[in-house]
Formats: sequence, C-alpha cells, structure tokens
Amino acid sequence: MNNVQGKLIIIGGAVDKGSFTETSYDQNIANNLNFFETGILKRIISESKHGENSRIEVITTASVIPRQVGPQYVKAFEYLNAKNVGLMYIEKREQTKDTEILERIQAADVVMFTGGDQLRLTSILGGTKLHDIILDKFKNEDFIYAGTSAGAAAASNNMIYQGSSQEALLKGEVKITSGLSLIENVIIDTHFVQRGRIGRLFQAVVGNPRVLGIGLGEDTGLLITSNGKMEAIGSGLVILVDGRQITDTNLTQVELGKPISISNLTVHVMSMFDTYDLNTHTMEIHNSQYSIPLYTPVETDADEPLKADSID
Repeated sequence: MNNVQGKLIIIGGAVDKGSFTETSYDQNIANNLNFFETGILKRIISESKHGENSRIEVITTASVIPRQVGPQYVKAFEYLNAKNVGLMYIEKREQTKDTEILERIQAADVVMFTGGDQLRLTSILGGTKLHDIILDKFKNEDFIYAGTSAGAAAASNNMIYQGSSQEALLKGEVKITSGLSLIENVIIDTHFVQRGRIGRLFQAVVGNPRVLGIGLGEDTGLLITSNGKMEAIGSGLVILVDGRQITDTNLTQVELGKPISISNLTVHVMSMFDTYDLNTHTMEIHNSQYSIPLYTPVETDADEPLKADSID
C-alpha cells in the first residue's frame, strides 16, 4: 500500500442483513438501516473524495443473481444520501472494452464490488483495460475500491477461491490463485467466523508465511489506507493470522489429504476501531484495558505533615 493514493474497504459479507427483500422495508426504514447508518456503507461514503456527491459505481460481476443484488446496494447508498450512484452489469469480458463502461469507471470515485464467486470476478475482469483503469486510479487518485465477500477476497495478489471449512487443514484442500492485485502480501477470506474458515487461512499462510492472513467476519470490514494502516469497521470481528514466527511444520512431509501441523502461529483478533500497521506488524486495541491507570494516586503537599483527625 506504500506510494498509493487510494483506499481499500474490504467487507466480510452480509452487509445488507436481508433487509431489502422484506416487503415492509420502506415502512421500517429506521430499523432496517441501523447498520448502514452507523456502519460500513456509511463509512464508504464519508471516506470518498466528494462524500455524498461522490460518483459510486456498483459492479455485480461476481454474482449469479446480479439483477437482484445490484439494486439492493443502489437503494442502500441512496437511503444514506449518496446522490450519484450507478449500477453496472458486467457479465462478459467483451463488455470490458465498451467505451461507455470504461468512461464511467474512469469517472468513478468509488467502485463497489458485490459478493458472489471471486473466480468469476477475476476471470472476467483480470487483465482487461477496465482492470488497468482501476489499478491506475487506485495508485494515483483519491479513489476507493470497496468489495464485499467475493469483491473483498479478490482484492489481493493471492486469492482463495476454493476449500471446504471442514477439510481446510488437510494438505491440498485449499485452492489459491491470483487476485486483482490492489494489495500485496495479504490473503483475504470472508464470511470468516460464521463459516468456520480459520483452517483455510492457516493453510494459506503456512504455505507462504510472508503473507498476512485476513479473515473478515460478516458485518465487518477493514479500511486500509495508503500509509499501511488497517482499521476495523462494522460490528463483528477481524482475525489476522501472522506466520512470520512459525518455527516448524510438516507441510512438505505429508501426503495430499493428510493433516497439517504448525508450530508458533500468531493470531490477532480485531474489533471496531482497532488498528493494525502493515509496515510494523503491530496492533493497537482502541479500548485497551491498559490504556486506563489501574489506580489514581492521591496527591499530597510534601511540605505539610499529615495530621490525624482530632477526637473529641
């Protein structure tokens, strides 16, 4: 993220809570938008170049039901007073050459990639002119790449695209390929806590301990800025897996399908407002129990002797 002007906002999934499929959505807008008003989508707007006036393009490429998913996000942004939101159904590589689509991407302040299948996303967009424009804007402009679920998983150089949670610590069960390459030396997994995917991240990290594993819970995200600082946003947990201190493993000794052993793997757990520095690999807990003194000493005048209370 060094020498980059843009920001990443990666989200673990389930940000819409299903609210937009409820028939009473409009009548219960205050309740249904509680998460949005205090959470991640609102933060996307506030972090963007022009705030509520920023041009936001929602891209549904990863989804197999784009015409159901896309309008939900447009509606959410509009309810949060975003005034300039567009929707793009990019379903084939040929569409990435379309002049109108490329002009819209070039003019965008935010691109928001929805959930779905990250391999579908990278296979359609990877290596195209559209992909090049996003990378260039991210490097050189005040621009936000936002992605939820598949859109988040695809943001890094290395991308998990397959692997069951139950079999994740058996050698060969986790499949990794190249992502969209907005950020290096991390690998991102989503729906992390709810689907028990920590084993997937363990295997991804033990294969290359230089890579920091990032597990995003639902309703949870990370804001990653150009100085390499990551801030947890949303209501859930972010799990970080740091393999740099691994002392031993049997990874190269066991056959495919056999359990993997790992010694001295470091795990951090982040919640809202906690930060992690990708440059120094240090975490700061926002509401640390050690940030408040255990006791406050009573000040006394050193020149005045203590006096006993008088007894009548």
